[in-house]
Parts: sequence; structure tokens; C-alpha cells
Amino acid sequence: MHNIGKRLFSDERRITLLSFLKTEHKSAVPADQATQRFTAYKWMSLVGVFIGYAAFYIVRNNFTLSTPNVKAALDLSKGQIGLLSSCLLIAYGLGKGVMSAWADKANPKRFMATGLVMCAVLSMCLAAFGHSLISLAIILILLGLFQGMGVGPSFIILSTYFDKKQRGFITSIWNCSHNVGGGLISPLAGFMLGIVGAAHWRFAMYVFPALVAILIACLVLWLVKGRPQEEGLPPLDETKEEEKGIDYQDLSSWEILTKYVFNNPGAWLVSFMDTFVYMIRFGILTWIPIFLIQAKGFSHAQMMVAFAFFEWAAIPSTLLAGIISDKLFKGYRMPPAIIALVLIIFCILGYWNGKSVTTVTIYAALAGCLVYIPQFLDSVQTMEVVPPFAVGSTVGLRGFMSYVLGSTLGTSLLGWAVDKYGWNAGLVLLLAATAGCLICSVALHVFVLRKKHTSAA
Repeated sequence: MHNIGKRLFSDERRITLLSFLKTEHKSAVPADQATQRFTAYKWMSLVGVFIGYAAFYIVRNNFTLSTPNVKAALDLSKGQIGLLSSCLLIAYGLGKGVMSAWADKANPKRFMATGLVMCAVLSMCLAAFGHSLISLAIILILLGLFQGMGVGPSFIILSTYFDKKQRGFITSIWNCSHNVGGGLISPLAGFMLGIVGAAHWRFAMYVFPALVAILIACLVLWLVKGRPQEEGLPPLDETKEEEKGIDYQDLSSWEILTKYVFNNPGAWLVSFMDTFVYMIRFGILTWIPIFLIQAKGFSHAQMMVAFAFFEWAAIPSTLLAGIISDKLFKGYRMPPAIIALVLIIFCILGYWNGKSVTTVTIYAALAGCLVYIPQFLDSVQTMEVVPPFAVGSTVGLRGFMSYVLGSTLGTSLLGWAVDKYGWNAGLVLLLAATAGCLICSVALHVFVLRKKHTSAA
């Protein structure tokens, strides 16, 4: 197993297959220009990874939005729709694990832009070739693998350009990108449907979003920069005592993964917490279109409004959570997450049992507000429990577990349970996931407190 992992993550294999993505080191910037250049690059890069990551969601959530059309066109069951969603999400978990580890040793902007273009191409393939269960599954697996190229570069930029005092709020800004992207797909597809008509829903939901994503990939190449030291700038001075003297350039991706991630309890805690968060998130997100149309009697237009509200309502709460964790809780990330998880329980009950369109839409928006808070704060905590050079690998572990386990439980398991026992079985699974996430967040907070106490001793 060790030899297999070492070959998979070896620099030799990475250089052979992905040499065009390798890092570049520019000559040192003159000292009198370094501060100004650093400031400009960090804000340009933040804008770049924000719009880039949003675009990844445009060409991922478009399939979720299209599931009622796919179900009707191919006469699929809810279980088969759940299976297709799981193909995408499990592949994304695998891709996120491998791609994020590779991202630790790659050029962030090229890595992100390449992944985005590949996802756009595969979105077009959904329109051209996605006319059977098998063909859809194959395309979605490939799409999921390349979707894994988005998050690693984002976290590398956030951890290398922004210090801990800024990181909560800045990461909350970036974290809104997937809400923006996920929320944009509904109006984008709706706009194009109004032009081409319902008969051409594949063009509106797959091809048009892909063209938007390709345009954004070009912007990523222009805006995003390499790590500070790759741009000839001094790195952030956040090195802990135990990390001093470590030259990460001499470490292979596999060495970083095994020594600084697998042996770190904090990395496992953030990963297990994210697993339960994703079970909640995808348990709601994946089934919003079908649940609202079949169980609540929504029209397609009403469903699309609720779908957009679920994504967009998270933006203000995520920004507020970043500020609160930075200022009120002095950099402790888990207390706001614990509060949000308690409130999520009541929102899930209201969403599930609501009778009117307005009530269900409000509870969907509130659930969207809250479910992204623990996910966001867990991502910030990830950057603070490992060294900066291991952030991509830790994100990979977290992503692998959250998508392979969490999203599968929220899609395939929930779809199977609903088919067999009815929609109330889905409610039980969502509440169980919330309880599991609550336990993990408390354990992670205890871990952080003990680590701080040990460091101070």
C-alpha cells in the first residue's frame, strides 16, 4: 500500500504527466517594491480563485438542477438519480484527494484553469452523449475527477497570502464563491431556457454554463498568481517553531501526506466533521428539485426559486461567521459552528414539514444560511491545524472523506431510503447526520484547546 501511494503521488509521475502545471520561480522582487507587489497579488489572486471556484459549481450544480428533466427524459427512478449523483460526488472525492495533493507541488492558476476547462468540456458531453444511464455515469465520473482541481489551489492562495488574523473573514468571502456559482446556475439556465425553449433544455443547462466556465478560466489565468516565493516575494511569517528548518521543496507529495497529514489528529477531525456536513448539505441540495416537485407540489419555477435561495442565503451568514470567529471568538472556529448545527435541526424539521410554498422556501433559505457555516469554519480550521505546505494534502483528505462518504450517504443512501420507506426516512438520516457533525465539532474544539495549552506550556 505504501509503495502504491508513493508511486501515485511521486514527483516523477507528476512531472511526467503534468509538467506543464509545474511551479515557476521568478527572480526576487526589489525590497522597496515587495510590499506593494504582495498586496496587489493577494487581492488579484483572491478575486481569481473566487470567480474560478464559483465557475466549478456552475458546471457541477447544472446536473443537479437538470435531474427532473433527466428523470423524465430517461424514465429513471429516484434511486437511479441518486446513483448518478453519487457517481459525480464519489469521483469528486477521489479527484479532490489526489488533485489537492498534486496542487501542493503545482502552479495554482494553471492547475485551476486546466481543471475548469476540462469540466466545461465534460458538461458539453452531457448534452451530446448523456442519453443513457451508463453514458451519464461515465461522463459524471470524469467530471467529478476534474472538479477536484478547484479547491486545492484556492486553499493554497488563502493560506500563503493571508495571515491568521485575516483568514476567517477572507476565507468567508472565498467560501461564498460556491454559493454564488451554485446560485447562478438557476438564473443562467432559466435565461437560456427562455431563449431556446424547454425542448432544448440540454443546451440551456449544460452547454451555455460550459461556455461561461471557459470564459472564467481565461480570467483565472490572468488574475491568479503563484505562491509568494514563486513570484519572487517573501512568504508569510507564520512558521511554527516545530516547522522551522523544514524545506517543503525537498518533500514529495507522498511524504507530506503521510508525515504531516495522516499522523495529525486534527486533520482527521476536520475530515470526519466535513463528512457529516456534506451528508446534510447534499441530502438537502441533491433532493430539493425532486422533493419540492413531488412531495410539496411545487412548480418547476417555484422549485428553481427555492433552489437558488438555498445557495444564495448562505452568503451573508458565511461572511458573518468569518467575522464572528475572528473577532468575537478570537480565532476559535468551532463555537459558531456548534451554534449553527443546533439551529439546523429546527430548520430541517420546518423545511420537511412546511405546507406552503413560502414556508418551505423560507426554511430552505435558513437551512442554506446555516449548513454552510460549519462547512466554512471547518475549512478555515483545516488551514490552522497543519503546516502551510500540507494544506492542499489535508484538503484532499477532507474532500475525499466528505464526498466519498458524506455525499454518498446524502445522495444514494437517502435516495434508497426514500424509495423504500418514504420521504420521512430521509428526514431521520438528515437529523442523524446533524447529530454526528455536532459531536465532531465539539471534539475538534477540544483538540484545538488542548493543542494551544500544550504549545503554551
